[in-house]
Amino acid sequence: MFKKFLGLQWKSFFRSANFGKSLGVKIIMGFFGFIMLLYLLAAGGGMYFILRKIFPDQNPMWIIGQYFIYWILIELFLRYFMQKLPVMDIKPFLATPVKKSAIAHYILGRSAASVYNLLSLFFFVPFAIVLMFNGYPALNVLLWVVAIFAIVLCVNYVNLLINKNDKALIAIVSILLVGYALDYFQVFSVKEFFGPMFHALYAYPVTVLIPLGLAVLVYYVNYKFLRDKIYLDASLRTKAKEANTSDLAWTKRFGELGTFLQLDLKMIWRNKRTKSQVFISLLFVFYGLIFYTQDIYAEMMPMKAFLGVFMTGIFLSNFGQFIPAWDSSYYSMMMSQNIPLRKYLESKAMLISVSVVVMFLLTIPYVYFGWEALAINLACALYNLGVNIPVILFFGSFNKKRIELDQSPFGNMQGTSATQFLIMLPVLVLPIILFTIFYYLISFEVAVIVLSVLGIIGFAMKNYLLNLITEQYRRKKYGMIAGFKQKNG
Repeated sequence: MFKKFLGLQWKSFFRSANFGKSLGVKIIMGFFGFIMLLYLLAAGGGMYFILRKIFPDQNPMWIIGQYFIYWILIELFLRYFMQKLPVMDIKPFLATPVKKSAIAHYILGRSAASVYNLLSLFFFVPFAIVLMFNGYPALNVLLWVVAIFAIVLCVNYVNLLINKNDKALIAIVSILLVGYALDYFQVFSVKEFFGPMFHALYAYPVTVLIPLGLAVLVYYVNYKFLRDKIYLDASLRTKAKEANTSDLAWTKRFGELGTFLQLDLKMIWRNKRTKSQVFISLLFVFYGLIFYTQDIYAEMMPMKAFLGVFMTGIFLSNFGQFIPAWDSSYYSMMMSQNIPLRKYLESKAMLISVSVVVMFLLTIPYVYFGWEALAINLACALYNLGVNIPVILFFGSFNKKRIELDQSPFGNMQGTSATQFLIMLPVLVLPIILFTIFYYLISFEVAVIVLSVLGIIGFAMKNYLLNLITEQYRRKKYGMIAGFKQKNG
């Protein structure tokens, strides 16, 4: 039965009407995936020597065990966004004598063969080989790898259960951040608490039975859940759902802009791809901790400029680069109405401006690392407000690819074109180059002032720039409408 399912899936893939479209993008993504696998192999092979150099007095296996809990939480978080659930068109089989148990086992079996499960092996298998070449007991190392793969399968099947639950995502992020904070501020050592548990998987080979047993248990829970959901009339059952009474009435105070803002806010919150952008943006507020806590980056001011532009403008980049493709499903209808295009674009600018201000406020605690951090973040926020918002709106007029909002944002190239790559040059690279030039030629203060003044000038010219951008959208109007109508373009 498994062979028949695989054959049908294979034929469905190659006989699809969409096969061959965006083939160039698929090839590029495959190339980058191959490069990533090579990096994982190199990192796994070199991790033993890196840990030996950083922690010369400690066993690398002990260090790995201490950080293993963070690896599990981070993988759960990334899989929530990146991993697509294993699906197949099962309705035709429900009217045939194919057992529901066979369908459930096939879906779970496909999930176990996911590339995300193999990524961990590309790191841990080379690491294990290096361990054995350095005198570590082969039996202990091999069973440790088996235990690691069992934990990977546990993470995989737990993700299938929680993938549609936003509360689970918030819980994972909260546990991860609280645990890191407790470790960083030395309130409670999470690493020392969980370290011995994961090190035991290597020290005592018999403990491999624990993760194996957990993997079987989580698999069985998924199997029961799927088998109970596989019914021909499942899609016909009505679900009682509590109505969301939030009408965002406060947006009406913005006049004509309020209507567009209300639609944008509802779109962001009701669709997985746009809602993910909000969570990702909030998460990247902590991105600076990676650099500000490392002495090697203390004197690298251009890197801090990059952090300032990136952290305060992360939503600007992620959301703004796909304007107006977010509205592609009804863009043609909207353009056929008596809707002021200028107000439409102005509402987008206002939404992104609010995000920049909010992100800057969230980065204020970085003043703990020195007033330079606060000054750079403020200058970069002003630059984003005055320069990058008009730039990203202008480049949006070149977007002609449709976006389906209910799809995952990761591993999804829908709506992506050369525009998204080109836009990073003026948005991200240009301010860093300007800051670097004035920083090394004159001083830090002058570099900060230059970015701030450019942002203020751009903000003062907002109306003039928006008029130019509006005319650009009018010229590109029909090309964008035609592009957005192509659902599989």
